[in-house]
Amino acid sequence: METIWRAVAITAVAPIAWGATYVVTRHLLPADAPLWGAALRALPAGVLLLLLARRMPRAAWWWKAPILGALNFGGFFVLVYIAAQLLPSSVAASIMALAPLVLAGLAWPLLRQLPTARWALGSVLGIAGVVLIVGLSAGGVSPAGVVASAIALSSSSLGAILTTRWRDDTPLLATTSWQLTAGGIALTAVAAVVEGPPPRVDATGVAAYAGVAVVATALAFVCWFTGLRLLPAGTVGVIGLLNPVTGVLLGIAVGGESLGAGQVIGIVAVLAAIVASRPHKRVRGQSLSPGGDPGDRN
Repeated sequence: METIWRAVAITAVAPIAWGATYVVTRHLLPADAPLWGAALRALPAGVLLLLLARRMPRAAWWWKAPILGALNFGGFFVLVYIAAQLLPSSVAASIMALAPLVLAGLAWPLLRQLPTARWALGSVLGIAGVVLIVGLSAGGVSPAGVVASAIALSSSSLGAILTTRWRDDTPLLATTSWQLTAGGIALTAVAAVVEGPPPRVDATGVAAYAGVAVVATALAFVCWFTGLRLLPAGTVGVIGLLNPVTGVLLGIAVGGESLGAGQVIGIVAVLAAIVASRPHKRVRGQSLSPGGDPGDRN
């Protein structure tokens, strides 16, 4: 049981770090260069992990890494940006809260991970909790925004599942670095065409970009992919619901926002969902080391 909670804790680093980026982006980074923001987040993180891993792609990873980079980072970041422009944040967050369902749905045929009653209970609690946290918008909803958000969710979920399915004896740091670098190169090309030169920022902005790249991207995605190796994909999706929880709590602490009774209930529901959806035991043969291989392929 202790090992399961360690795996949950490692995985939770990712959505907590992602939730913190909302406050950093809103207060410290330029709002008119989202594509450059994504590129300056992914590419430096990939290069950093590449320096740590000290390994270049080999064999099939030369074509697998660009595909995973596009699904997990390149296309995902662009689609999220489009959805953010077209949808109220509450609607976008509610759509992305369906991640446990999509991850579990893809894990069934691709990883042979069957949904459990515990996961179903956790998913219902978690999705309801997110709806309570972010609320529901009463305004008009753009169909194009819904499509962009749904494709973004599907892209990142498929990328996460394929990252697990295609794992081998290559260290996780290396495969993550290849994905981030490939996705970052694609994002840089798109940003240069759409937004022109990169934005100019002061020392605080440079520090903010560095923090997002190192903590919310390099560290976060290593933890996220580690969780996908140690836990069922559906459980990882439920843990990912800590993202909006972190964003709301930091908005209160830093931005002076208020916390309503419904949000408190929603936060409790998400935490209960994580407890409810955790597996009884982890898959035999898997290791908690993010740099190694679990040794038990699906």
